[in-house]
Amino acid sequence: MKIGLFFGSFNPIHVGHLIIAQGALNETDLDQVWMMVSPQNPHKEKKTLLNEYDRLRMVELAIGDNPRIMASNVEFTLPKPSYTIDTLRHLKKHYPNTQFALIMGEDNLTNFHKWKDFEHILADYTIYCHPRNTDENSFRDRYPQVNMFNLNLLDISATKIREMVKAKKEIRYLVPDPVNQYIQKHGLYSQ
Repeated sequence: MKIGLFFGSFNPIHVGHLIIAQGALNETDLDQVWMMVSPQNPHKEKKTLLNEYDRLRMVELAIGDNPRIMASNVEFTLPKPSYTIDTLRHLKKHYPNTQFALIMGEDNLTNFHKWKDFEHILADYTIYCHPRNTDENSFRDRYPQVNMFNLNLLDISATKIREMVKAKKEIRYLVPDPVNQYIQKHGLYSQ
């Protein structure tokens, strides 16, 4: 089995994330996608992050009954901040017969050289990357082993969604209905 790991804060998850996950399943040789909820990304400020269990629950709600996409809390028990290579080593130890690949946006390649042990990730794992309004050729020259897959995405980001909630703007259709209801019910991102 080949599983694509889609790491993210998912703060909150939105339809762009779901389109990427489903697109990776449609356009690559992946059997499943695991949405890897990161409790603390080393490149993001913790103060902007909602509690990881709320973010995990929103991912579960967003996925619904899709049998090929699942929410993962694997990083919740690992040391923080969460480094991708540490999670990959943990998964390889616990799932020795599973082939793992990474799914990422092209914007992540900008600072990929700053990731902990990024050379090992490049050498040992397949990376599937979707373009995000950047100069694709510059990254293809630097990382020729990265596999690009194209999706027609709207310009949606978790940052924009949080800003909209705080400004009391409607986020319907930008996040799945159950996620919108969860955010409203619990008063998340309003401050």
